[in-house]
Amino acid sequence: MRMILGFLILAMAAHAAASEPATLPEAANVDLVTNGLTEPWSFAFLPDGGVLITERGGVLWHRRADGQMQQLQTGLEIAVAGQGGLLDVVAARDFAETRQVFLSYVKPQGRGSGTALATASLSPEGDRLQDVRVIFEMLPGATGGFQFGSRIVEAPDGTLFLTLGDRADAETAQDLGNHNGTIVRLGRDGTVPADNPFVGVDGAQPEIWSYGHRNPQGAALDAQGQLWVVEHGARGGDEVNVIVPGTNYGWPVIAYGRHYSGAPIGEGTAKEGMAQPEFYWDPSMAPSGMMIYSGRLWPQWTGDIFVGSLKFDYIARLAGTPLEEVEQLAGPETLRVRDIREAPDGSIWFLSVGQGALYRMTPP
Repeated sequence: MRMILGFLILAMAAHAAASEPATLPEAANVDLVTNGLTEPWSFAFLPDGGVLITERGGVLWHRRADGQMQQLQTGLEIAVAGQGGLLDVVAARDFAETRQVFLSYVKPQGRGSGTALATASLSPEGDRLQDVRVIFEMLPGATGGFQFGSRIVEAPDGTLFLTLGDRADAETAQDLGNHNGTIVRLGRDGTVPADNPFVGVDGAQPEIWSYGHRNPQGAALDAQGQLWVVEHGARGGDEVNVIVPGTNYGWPVIAYGRHYSGAPIGEGTAKEGMAQPEFYWDPSMAPSGMMIYSGRLWPQWTGDIFVGSLKFDYIARLAGTPLEEVEQLAGPETLRVRDIREAPDGSIWFLSVGQGALYRMTPP
């Protein structure tokens, strides 16, 4: 099924220094890949043309290259409540040899729950997961169903980044003694790399790569292997950040937004020793999913950042120095975009929660 996605500039403000929009193409071709999904959260491409798709309710789908959908059992104990459940999925870069996949999910922890990371292998027949192992879980202690983060990125050296939300306990994002509001870096077996910035620091969790985050739900590498994330603010202040190891990103001491009550957050928008975002949205657009484009099918978009909006139903394109939102891709298919990724052929795929569907976008 093929549809046309209009590219629209919507009358919504980013921060005051926003640049002029780029010239827009008239339309793009959008193909429906599969629908009938219930709160889809993430997807991963397989070398044979298949796709793995997660639903927050705990379902993992294998869409085979011929379009057949098969449900796979994860064998994981998943806490499905609020924003929690089965979340991200990533196929290892060497999947063709190892068939290894990584899954992030919310794990019961006594009376609470926390983000966890599991590894497994997809059977040669593609009909089940094998050797499922939990290789990391955030320290227990949090209750409630909010702000789990949970994006996985495989770094060029084979280590894994996992984003973790503050679990709606803002002050803990400044405490290196727990994992709330951090990005952690792990070996593929869950071990702690010796060059992590807080290894050997008294009282700090050695997995931590950066801290002071609120709820990062998008993460991607650029062409140089640099990690970027996009994270939810409160009422305003959704941020795009370049991640530097050992850096404090400020939440909740500094923020470009206000509490939902309207009260100010922390000490303002800047403080010595705390990093500034590359870009922020005000009002919030509720970002989730992030892709940095190679330029394969749209050369004019080489290096541009794409972010899905859960609140305003569009895909943001960001570019330039300083970084600006230059374009908004919108249409009936972009209803609550949860994830966006570049396929091996350069097409752009995205998940719509509102449509319960996975789409493929190509140039007109």
